[in-house]
Amino acid sequence: MKSVKLWTALITPMNSDGSINYADLEKMVIRQADAGNGVLLIGSTGEGLALTVEEKKEAVQFVAQLKPDVPVMVGVGGFNLESQKEWIRFCNTLAIDAFLLVAPLYSKPGKEGQKAWFNDLMDVAGKPCMVYNIPSRTGVKITVEVLNEIKNHKNFWAVKEAGASLADYQEFREKCPDILFYSGDDGLLPFMAVLGCKGLVSVASNIWPTETKRYVEKSLNGDTEYLFPVWKQAVETIFSAPNPVAVKLLLKKKGLIQNATLRAPLTEKEISSPDPLLEADKKIINWYKTQTD
Repeated sequence: MKSVKLWTALITPMNSDGSINYADLEKMVIRQADAGNGVLLIGSTGEGLALTVEEKKEAVQFVAQLKPDVPVMVGVGGFNLESQKEWIRFCNTLAIDAFLLVAPLYSKPGKEGQKAWFNDLMDVAGKPCMVYNIPSRTGVKITVEVLNEIKNHKNFWAVKEAGASLADYQEFREKCPDILFYSGDDGLLPFMAVLGCKGLVSVASNIWPTETKRYVEKSLNGDTEYLFPVWKQAVETIFSAPNPVAVKLLLKKKGLIQNATLRAPLTEKEISSPDPLLEADKKIINWYKTQTD
């Protein structure tokens, strides 16, 4: 699993009535497996907090039964500890490979609360755990002290870093040199790669699985000439609306999913025109065509 450099934070495709479209979900998983990308289910890109517990269970069971030839990671996010532990116990019964653990939402715990939260979840997990630092969503930053305390847990594996600050990431690398970090920001990958990150947990790879894999390979190899401008523009375009609004719309326009349906409060109305998305798609495809091994 540690050999996987690219994880796709998978969308949850839906029918026009808002129910999960399992035919499209299977297609999305197969596209990632064909590219050799790990799959992350039920994260924020997968609208995990907008799904019912039963829907989440059914979706993870469905993907596990597909037995994709790539590792599958499942998101764990919320604010009720016992509910999250119950969710982990359920997932432990399935053929999944890892968990993504987010700091508790809304409550903004301090260092001691964070350490207790992550340790309690990892105690229950029977799989490797990636800890997710995303203060823009949780309202709290995971600190160096917290990471250095929890890194010795037997189920601690890595950190997904999406703090939006290269200075903070550099501090993590300097003060937590033995921890594996994965970028949680598609656009910052070339810079984070220079500072030693091991891979990417990506939104863009929903749309461009093979193209993003090449982007990751080149970033990690330090081959970044002409890399940043085209990818920066594309990533900014797909994040021009709250994630995954633009991703679902572009996937629909490309004929890869049947509907761009979202769960409230997300809405397709955030995007006035698909033209910038279609233009970004053309640029990424053309960039990929210019690449050689």
